[in-house]
Amino acid sequence: MYNGRTDHVEHVSHFNQRMAVHSKNETLMCNVFPSSLGPVAMRWFDGLRATSIDSFKELTQAFGSHFITCSRVPQPLAFLLSLSMREGETLKTYSNRYWEMFNEIDGDFNVIAISTFKLGLPTEHGLRKSLTGKLVISIHQLIDWIDKYKRIEEDQQQGKRKGMVIP
Repeated sequence: MYNGRTDHVEHVSHFNQRMAVHSKNETLMCNVFPSSLGPVAMRWFDGLRATSIDSFKELTQAFGSHFITCSRVPQPLAFLLSLSMREGETLKTYSNRYWEMFNEIDGDFNVIAISTFKLGLPTEHGLRKSLTGKLVISIHQLIDWIDKYKRIEEDQQQGKRKGMVIP
């Protein structure tokens, strides 16, 4: 359901995916589209003049024009470059923030992502030291290393809670 606050382009894309087998049937597409609208968007739809829309393309263009302020704006690469691990932050929290921002950036920046993730870690962090000595060539490989160090970090935190010292 489109709530009037999310990206309208994503909504139309999801609707088109759900209706893919019927995409050639303009009338059906136009008649079913309102069922994907929440109250705010439905008020907009109900306010359309009768016979003002001649095709599904026109309907989605009018929809996009009305909800243009809800468009998702891709984040610039500079946001990713400025991320770093905060003092006292866990690797898990940092990596979650990092990958969330990475997913908001349009373009193929995998090589840069690998470097900037490492540079965002404190110089004394074990993962950064490990990544400095290794050639990491893919995001998947980086994620594997992060997961390994997250498990180590979690084990150390559990050990502290139990009063044990884990190197």
